[in-house]
Amino acid sequence: MKDAPTQSVVADSKVSKIIKSLAELEDDLDSLNVKVADMKKGLNARAQKEIDSLREKVTQMAMQEAEAMISETRARAESQAKKIAADGAAKLDKTRATIDSKFNEAVDSVVSTILKP
Repeated sequence: MKDAPTQSVVADSKVSKIIKSLAELEDDLDSLNVKVADMKKGLNARAQKEIDSLREKVTQMAMQEAEAMISETRARAESQAKKIAADGAAKLDKTRATIDSKFNEAVDSVVSTILKP
């Protein structure tokens, strides 16, 4: 009958060890959950930083592309404006030359028309 109390003490000791191990395991799980939550926050913060950085880079690239397109369009428009101005100047010179060449004839025609009886 001595074995019964010894077995009870041994069983109590084993149960206590198991409970203690389970409590430690639970504490470890809680600690891991906290660490995982912190890691999630860290990853989210890093991801947001990367998103912001990439958004900034894309915006800069878009601005540079837009500026390049504007510069190219401006250069073409200025070139066309110069061509139009040159064509206009050439037509004006031609018109002046025509007026100058016909001026005396026009004066003679007006004078003869006025002086006709």
